[in-house]
Amino acid sequence: MDRIPILRMGNTLLVTIQVDMQDQTALTLQDDLANQIAKTGASGVMIDISALEIVDSFVGRMLTSISGIARILSATTVVVGMQPAVAITLVELGLSLDGVRTALDVERGMALLRRSQQENALGR
Repeated sequence: MDRIPILRMGNTLLVTIQVDMQDQTALTLQDDLANQIAKTGASGVMIDISALEIVDSFVGRMLTSISGIARILSATTVVVGMQPAVAITLVELGLSLDGVRTALDVERGMALLRRSQQENALGR
């Protein structure tokens, strides 16, 4: 079974998905991320999907689920690097990724996470 590495950068966990995700890989990533958020107390999760050319409805739902789990564990999730074809496919499948924050690239995603962490620190 393939495991997707989770890197820690300060208060942020970084996941770079570089393989087409199978259902079991997505489920394992969900569990691994939840455990890492709880273990490290991370306040941000960035998921880079720039290498993905295809996302099916299951993986789309898993991104929404991961974001919800992270939110319950007091972490903000940002998905970055979505290819236009992936965005079109998700819309055609009727998946709006409710509650999932997105950014065009890693730099913008980190800025979004920093703003979110600052707002949370101020109690907003």
